[in-house]
Amino acid sequence: MTSAELKLNVEKALEEIRPFLQSDGGDITLVSIDNESSVKVRLEGACVGCSVNQMTLKSGVEMTIKKYAPQIQEVINLAV
Repeated sequence: MTSAELKLNVEKALEEIRPFLQSDGGDITLVSIDNESSVKVRLEGACVGCSVNQMTLKSGVEMTIKKYAPQIQEVINLAV
C-alpha cells in the first residue's frame, strides 16, 4: 500500500467514525501518519473534555483505522 493509499484508507476510517463523534458534539481530524505505522489525530469539540475520550480513541477510532489499514500499530490523540 502506498503512502497515498494509506492516507486515503485512514481518512475513510475517520469518515466512518465521525458521525458518532459528531452526534455527541465532537469531531476528529487527521494530523499525520508517521512511518506508515503511527497515526496522530486531534479529537475536537465535546471530545476534548470528555472523560471517556481515551476509550473512544482505543476502542472506536483505533479499531476502525486498523480495519482499513492493518499496518497501523497505534493511534495517538494530540491534545488541543
